[in-house]
Amino acid sequence: MHPNRHGSVLRWQYRNSRRSHFGRSEDAVCSDMAFAYMPCSVAMTLPCCQEHVVPLPTFLRAWTVESKRPGKLLRHNKQQLNEYKLGARVAICIEPLQKEENLGPHELLLRVQMGIPGERDYYDSVDLVWDISKECTTWSLRQRVASHYCLPVDKIEIAKYFPEKFEWLPISSWTQQISKRKRKKKQESLQSAPYHLKDGDTIGVKNLLLDDSKDFSTVRDDLGKEKQRQLALEKKKSRQAERLQDHVLSEEKLNTKQRKPEVALSINVGVFR
Repeated sequence: MHPNRHGSVLRWQYRNSRRSHFGRSEDAVCSDMAFAYMPCSVAMTLPCCQEHVVPLPTFLRAWTVESKRPGKLLRHNKQQLNEYKLGARVAICIEPLQKEENLGPHELLLRVQMGIPGERDYYDSVDLVWDISKECTTWSLRQRVASHYCLPVDKIEIAKYFPEKFEWLPISSWTQQISKRKRKKKQESLQSAPYHLKDGDTIGVKNLLLDDSKDFSTVRDDLGKEKQRQLALEKKKSRQAERLQDHVLSEEKLNTKQRKPEVALSINVGVFR
């Protein structure tokens, strides 16, 4: 999924991921007045959206697009787009919903997916709304996830997925979150380092009653990492070749400067009698 800014101001495309997007360009000929309204309301006026049954804007989610992925969730239905301070160029992804949704300011939207026992794969992800008005800690998240899957808290393991790195970062149990040196009683928020938890993040879940493996990675992650390793190796070789070429050119220039021009040689022979 990536923004398409060619043609009209709004562009709608349906994908297999059930998400669509439209882009906004400062170079567009059409008026930007439509963008004074919430993007979900704008999306409902598009021809492609009218072909599908969307009763109300609350049956849509609007996201910014960052690195070809959903980025920031535009959650306030009554807030104007210019209040988001999105900048001159932005692409917005529209996600159709099966039911009406009105997320509050203290509700975090996560994608949770349960690992398939005995396999390095997951079942389809589902949306999980987590109320963080009281706390956004590891223990609270584990309780919310366990409750969603009707499992004991101590029988699950969870991890956050970083798709740009193809890596999973385990979210350890609450006892491991307490600093042994300072004996902190207050747990740090998962919205801070190293998790930086935000709307749209994927949380992997392991059911320890059926699967005792704590490896969250998949075959797709292996392939992604290998591709990244190959690209990094190619870039390294390219930089080495460029440095070698620059060195050869600098040596040639240096030799050219040190070479003095040839002059005629004259020998004066004295007269001896």
